[in-house]
Amino acid sequence: MATLNSTSFAISAPQSDTSLRTLAELTIGFAAILVVLWLPTREQLIFGPIALLAPLILVLRQKPTLSDLGLHWRGSVSSFWILPAAAVAATAGILVARAAGTFHELYKPDLAHVGGYVLWTIYQQFLLQDYFMPRLARVLKADPAIAFAAVLFAMAHLPNVVLTVATLVWGAVSCALFRRCRSVIVLGITQGLLGLCFAVCVPDAYLHHMRVGLGYWHYHPPVAGHYAGYSGK
Repeated sequence: MATLNSTSFAISAPQSDTSLRTLAELTIGFAAILVVLWLPTREQLIFGPIALLAPLILVLRQKPTLSDLGLHWRGSVSSFWILPAAAVAATAGILVARAAGTFHELYKPDLAHVGGYVLWTIYQQFLLQDYFMPRLARVLKADPAIAFAAVLFAMAHLPNVVLTVATLVWGAVSCALFRRCRSVIVLGITQGLLGLCFAVCVPDAYLHHMRVGLGYWHYHPPVAGHYAGYSGK
């Protein structure tokens, strides 16, 4: 569990000597991600890796331990209970969606697509817990830092209103859980599981295949018969 005496990766009280570098890393890091999300596909492929890998380099430069990063096996063991809890929630969501008539087949249900999505949600948790949260904790107290991180996480999912609301809640929950159960992998897999559940339970007319940024507006409903699913578009 994080304490006030833990490393810089833990939640801590704000320090009076907060550096401009911390604020710059927060601002530039988040702005770069937003810009990439609103670029056309071709430009995304060029600048996306830079915007996403730069935070990784900045984090690793501090030479954190696996425990600091939430990658130690002990953290995964202590937080494993989160996965079955998420599975129960996902099952309940699917049952409700079936009853409501909104359940539909997953868009691109192949292993590569699903596996790639889960890897992406794990990296999202790395960015949230290991890059943004430690820096927010240097300028804010613990609870405001969590709230601000959740807002940033949700803003990255605009203009997809449904995802924005869902990620606002999940952002706060995952940050709170990370304080007690330090496992980026478990939280990332949990996010992937809940995200996939969300994708098959909420009509694509609202989710637009879980797209955000410019991609949200480039969504085109599938032609009839392309895949079996909710047809109330």
